Amino acid sequence: MDTQVFTFIMIILPIYLVSLLLYLIRAFKGPTISDSVLSIDAFSFAAIAVMGILSLFFKSLVLVSIAILLSVWTYALDVFVSKYLEKKEMGE
Repeated sequence: MDTQVFTFIMIILPIYLVSLLLYLIRAFKGPTISDSVLSIDAFSFAAIAVMGILSLFFKSLVLVSIAILLSVWTYALDVFVSKYLEKKEMGE
């Protein structure tokens, strides 16, 4: 692997791991459902970025396909939660 790519990965990966930890803390401490959902979304997208970085590092296409599935799951979560919150606000 090229040394510049390896150096880039070793600098960026810890930053993403710290952000993942902070997103998890916010998901569990979030005072409202919206805060928790937003932090789970941010966690999912940061995890997708980490998977993309690791797929470059390991030269594995499996991680890319898992990242795509995770992004679809995150989108579905957003749709379901927004429908739930909309019905809850309307009183149905």
